[in-house]
Amino acid sequence: MNFLTDNPALYEAQFPDPDHRAARFVDDQVRRFDGGRNLLDVGCGTGRDAGRLAVLGYDVTGIDVSEAMLAYARERHSRATFIHADMRDFALGRRFDVVTCLDSAMLYCHTNADLAAFLRRCREHLRPGGLLIAEMRGAAHFLTHPVPVPFTRTVTHAGVTYTSRTELWIDHSAQLLRRRRTWSWPGGGPLEQHSAWRLLFPQELTYFLAVAGFEVLDLFDQPGPRAEPHDGPPLSADRLHVVARLAKDPHHA
Repeated sequence: MNFLTDNPALYEAQFPDPDHRAARFVDDQVRRFDGGRNLLDVGCGTGRDAGRLAVLGYDVTGIDVSEAMLAYARERHSRATFIHADMRDFALGRRFDVVTCLDSAMLYCHTNADLAAFLRRCREHLRPGGLLIAEMRGAAHFLTHPVPVPFTRTVTHAGVTYTSRTELWIDHSAQLLRRRRTWSWPGGGPLEQHSAWRLLFPQELTYFLAVAGFEVLDLFDQPGPRAEPHDGPPLSADRLHVVARLAKDPHHA
């Protein structure tokens, strides 16, 4: 159960992307590295990015574990195909030119086994030479910046104002950034929910990709669709982006 994923319209109100920055970022990387037009979006959520990429001329399939998100996506983005599947064990019976995994979706692979399983699924669903494009929180950022203090934000949707209070902390032993978010609204709440993201460092991510048969083409913190301004050392910003190519004859570890 997740309050935002169970309420996709509220999710989009909370995290708007009116300029389609995420989809434009993907399109830029595909063009930059001569990728193809058949694309799989893993963790597609509301389908906003998949739908926009379909408008740009891609043949897009999106997968997600949230039935509510998928129903919302199907209603609004008829040019894309949406399938219920888990990122660690999906089996679609076809290969793609590009696999995308945006907005830290990869970081829901909390363990090494989860991450390895996800990358194996990507390998099995990409044609030789296909691209994997991922965008996520940057672990190195938390070595040089304190974890943000608890913060509160409000969002109004369908005439109702929702308030969320978010606390973040690092679980060092599990290498997770944990989150507690408490929701309240007139006549409702409090509703407390927990989630976490795996913290992946650049060399660690490169190693997992190499074991899965990928060559890293670029690893960068800026520019990106959700990257904040940053003037520190390279790869120490709050967002990390990777573009990797599957080997023509991928090594099966």
